[in-house]
Parts: sequence; C-alpha cells; structure tokens
Amino acid sequence: MDPSSAVGDLGAAVNDPQLQHFIEVETQKQRFQQLVHQMTELCWEKCMDKPGPKLDSRAETCFVNCVERFIDTSQFILNRLEQTQKSKSPFSENLSD
Repeated sequence: MDPSSAVGDLGAAVNDPQLQHFIEVETQKQRFQQLVHQMTELCWEKCMDKPGPKLDSRAETCFVNCVERFIDTSQFILNRLEQTQKSKSPFSENLSD
C-alpha cells in the first residue's frame, strides 16, 4: 500500500460529516461514563460505611443528597465555563482586528 494514498484516505475520513458526528456522540458517551464513574466512587466513599444486604435509611439519604450535589456542582461548573467563554469571545475577536 502506498503511504500517500493512506494519508489521502485519512484526510477524506476526517472530512466525513457522518464520521465526525459519530466521534462526537461517542466522545459524549465517554464523558458521561466518566462522570457516572466519578459520582459513584465519590458517593460510595462518602455514604457507605459497611456494605450489607440492604441500604439503611441514612445511607440511602446520603446517596440521594450526594448525587444531587454532584449534579448541581457539575451544572454550576458547566454554566461558569460557558459564561467565561462568552465573555472571552468578544475580547479575543477585538484582539484579532
């Protein structure tokens, strides 16, 4: 196989909108999986004293609160990042003028 044709095939694949969409979707899935893993690990460490056949009401309440705080915090961070990006956009456009 000619190396230059392999590079050409790669360039065509990168410009394929279906492939780009697939990669975006898979990346989002991966990020979501990472968040779920982080949340599970954090809340398990905070709320689970000793594993047993059943959750007691204290542990159940702790898990609910932990998950809600994790989601709230994640949402807050995303909103803050969006605000930061929006406030930087006009500034960076003015620099390029």
